[in-house]
Amino acid sequence: MRKSITARWLINTFGVMLVVVVLLIVVLSFVMSNYYYNGIHQTLNGRVDELSNIFGNYTSENYKEFDRNSRSYVENFSDKESMEMMIIDPIGNIRVTSTGFPPDQSTEMPDYNIANESEDGYGFWKGYQNEEYVMAVTRIISDMGGNKLGAVRYCVSLEPANRQIFVIVMFMIVIGLFLLFFVMMSGAYFVRSIVNPIREINDVSKKIAQGDFDARLEKRNDDEIGELCDSINYMAQELGVSERLKNDFISSVSHELRTPLTAIKGWAETMRMGDTPDFRTFEKGMTVIAKESERLTGIVEELLDFSRIQSGRMIINMERIDLVAELDEAIYMLRDRALNEGKHLLYEEPEFVPPVQGDKNRIRQVFINVIDNALKYTPESGVIGIEIKNDDENIKIAISDNGCGIPEEHLPRVKEKFYKANQVQRGSGIGLAVVDEIMHLHKGSLDIESTENVGTTVTLTFPIEEETDDDE
Repeated sequence: MRKSITARWLINTFGVMLVVVVLLIVVLSFVMSNYYYNGIHQTLNGRVDELSNIFGNYTSENYKEFDRNSRSYVENFSDKESMEMMIIDPIGNIRVTSTGFPPDQSTEMPDYNIANESEDGYGFWKGYQNEEYVMAVTRIISDMGGNKLGAVRYCVSLEPANRQIFVIVMFMIVIGLFLLFFVMMSGAYFVRSIVNPIREINDVSKKIAQGDFDARLEKRNDDEIGELCDSINYMAQELGVSERLKNDFISSVSHELRTPLTAIKGWAETMRMGDTPDFRTFEKGMTVIAKESERLTGIVEELLDFSRIQSGRMIINMERIDLVAELDEAIYMLRDRALNEGKHLLYEEPEFVPPVQGDKNRIRQVFINVIDNALKYTPESGVIGIEIKNDDENIKIAISDNGCGIPEEHLPRVKEKFYKANQVQRGSGIGLAVVDEIMHLHKGSLDIESTENVGTTVTLTFPIEEETDDDE
């Protein structure tokens, strides 16, 4: 069974607080009881010690004087309202009490018995006497020769102290209940401030999961939950953008595939209709079919490469290669296209370029893709220039054109998957993403500089192979 955050908080935090408050009240009650009882005990001890010093100078020979003076002391006892004082004779009978009533010889006096049995002649007792909770102390009074003259006993009711302790305990309970109520209310408010946004986040997340990428969370506070709201809103925004790019990509790829398929199908049906076509028509049809088939193969290969990149399965066969040779091959493959489209492809082969480590097929794919893009976005009579430079660490190949350029707002995203800055031109929108990944796998880089209506320069940077002892 699922437990909510509020329920867990009540069980854990509030439960712990309740236990702590109860334990605190119990401990404080015990401390207060000890404090009051110890205070009364010390007061009684002070009384008996004082009286034993007063009557300690008497001897058994002047016992009558001791008896008379002790009676007088008890009768004039000033604290008779708060405690009871007794004088006990040597055989344990109560001689006189401060209550003014005749002594009750049946009164149990456990403290007196303890005093008789103890070496120091002192006894302490706490318990019920005549249905009243009391505290009593007894001190045996002896003369200087050690003869027992009697005993003095003080007894005080603990009921007033218990009432004060009860009032204090009740006050602490009220304070504890108030604290628990305050903790519960403040905690419930705090928990709601977390639970309610989480519920809202849960609802919005479900909407996003169902494809509603326009759903947004309202940020109420600049805290961790506020940051989570920002992150989810950003995620929804990016998912929406990715969804639109994906849909555009599917539409673009569908169009890219449909165009050559339509051409292939059209020419195939033309060549099947009627009589055997003449040689010129047959040659033209086969040329179109071969060209469009090659175009289809390129699109499929690009999609396969992208799939390998996404799944991390792209394999690079590294070997020592000549960049210039691979660039020459790519230029050779695209030179006829440039001539047919009335565009100028300018390239001057350098005298020497150091070898690099790379996969020659993937490197050639990079060159073809970048040059193809330059041809695609360059108007008729436009110029595509290719220049190679190298220093001690890198080889840089710059491919420039004077085409339409890339708008500034699109430039940071042109290497993203599915992204197309120009929706008019053909293309799937994943070519540069594949090229960028291949360059990263070769520890190189792809940099793009462009100005709208001026042109674009793509710079490919390859690290030069370090010389080893085998090379020397």
